[in-house]
Amino acid sequence: MATTKWVIDPTHSEIQFKVKHLVISTVTGAFKSFEGGVESEGDDFDGATVHFSADVDSIDTNQAQRDAHLKSADFFDAENHPKLSYTGKLAKKGDDTFTLKGDLTIRGVSKPFEFAVEYGGNMTDFYGNNKAGFEISGKLNRKEYGLEWSAVTEAGGVVVGDDVKLIANVQVAKQ
Repeated sequence: MATTKWVIDPTHSEIQFKVKHLVISTVTGAFKSFEGGVESEGDDFDGATVHFSADVDSIDTNQAQRDAHLKSADFFDAENHPKLSYTGKLAKKGDDTFTLKGDLTIRGVSKPFEFAVEYGGNMTDFYGNNKAGFEISGKLNRKEYGLEWSAVTEAGGVVVGDDVKLIANVQVAKQ
């Protein structure tokens, strides 16, 4: 069977993260510039290869000062590590669920990482393009990837939590 290539449609996709602030509330951020795709056998995503990268400089938490701090050497060090990336393989678990196992690279540190994936299905759009949708989630400890900055408030509270939830809603277009 022939290999089918799918490319992320950035206008119908979003890459977000969530992290605790002061351990009492959650801050949501996103990467606004990213690219990636999937290579599958026909239209079957079981065993498909996935690749993805995001521009660290495109980070957006809706607060410019925080974004600048996240891009600094305290966190992502965008100047020396302009992209984060992921490569992996999908494995079917159920009718509409997969695991995505591969390597996540942040700040030059690569580690095995597994995402849970919910398949939303296929649909042909108004222009005749075949699209597929996925909701992808996972959780990591930021310090394992060299995002070590930490501070404690005067009251003894932690400013930034260690656990980061990753959430991506991705639509891919068949090429």
